[in-house]
Amino acid sequence: MKGRIIALDQMGEALAAALIEDGRLVDFLIDDDVPGPGAIHRAVCDRPIKGAGGMFLQLGDGQRGYMRQAKSLTQGQTVLVQVTGYAEDGKALPVTPKVIFKSRYAIVTPGAPGTNISRGIRDEEERVRLKEIANEANIPEGAGLILRSLCDGAATQDIATDIFAMADAAQTIASDTGNGAELLLDAPDAHSRAWTEWPEPDQIDGEPGAFERHNVHEMLDLIRAPKVDLGSGFAFIEPTRAMVAVDVNTGADGSFAAGLKANLALARDLPRQLRCRGLGGQITLDLAPMPKKDRRGWEQALRTAFRHDPIETVLAGWTPLGNYELQRKRERLPIMGRI
Repeated sequence: MKGRIIALDQMGEALAAALIEDGRLVDFLIDDDVPGPGAIHRAVCDRPIKGAGGMFLQLGDGQRGYMRQAKSLTQGQTVLVQVTGYAEDGKALPVTPKVIFKSRYAIVTPGAPGTNISRGIRDEEERVRLKEIANEANIPEGAGLILRSLCDGAATQDIATDIFAMADAAQTIASDTGNGAELLLDAPDAHSRAWTEWPEPDQIDGEPGAFERHNVHEMLDLIRAPKVDLGSGFAFIEPTRAMVAVDVNTGADGSFAAGLKANLALARDLPRQLRCRGLGGQITLDLAPMPKKDRRGWEQALRTAFRHDPIETVLAGWTPLGNYELQRKRERLPIMGRI
């Protein structure tokens, strides 16, 4: 089916959301049974890490957090923090004191005053309109406002309502005077994250059975499988505890350019594969053989593919053995074993 569809449904007890473009799954979100990014805690400093400048913290609900660059904090001090990623079993959650309040159109940034409009909005008249909306917004003192690219063409009232909601949440959290570790704002669920992150679809199907109607389960079967059909060759994407290993093969293609074709196909599809599978951390690509002179063109294709990916990814480069490495933020949990 042509067009962009958002399907909202449940898998077991967990809320889930699928973004489908022209009949292909391009993103997938599902609620986690462990603490996720975005939650805001009143934390208590527990134990400094000498030499590293970090601090372990007590979070709400008996959780533990770890903050980098915490030299200014002292044991027993209370601090407001936000969870930034997931932690492996037995490890503390990564947190930051730079708390933000993010929704579909607006981000309110306490402690970072100023108004900014996404550089993705290039039309000057639209930027002027959004600047006027921002100027009329009642933002808490000392906080800033960022209007996201999704504001482009959105109704003025919708943007203003979103700004008000985020500003109100920021004001509520800022006025907290409690003591001890406590969860103040839970992480958003899958449906809320879909609303916040995904572009306007041609259709939203939020009725029960949406995944069945749009063949989402069949699409997830392809995502769960380690083997990926690239058209030009195939690849295996296999997560381990230490890293994600990606092996590219040419298959039956015996032409001189077979390796380059398979590697280019992998580069174009890799952001989608990692996104839908929920994979992050260190990623090592064992590419199909190709001449070194083709590396620059392949790297350009990889950079282009990741340019619009929402998850922070560092393209680290080539290893001495000829593999290519990436480092990707752990913003999601792997779907393997969960669905």
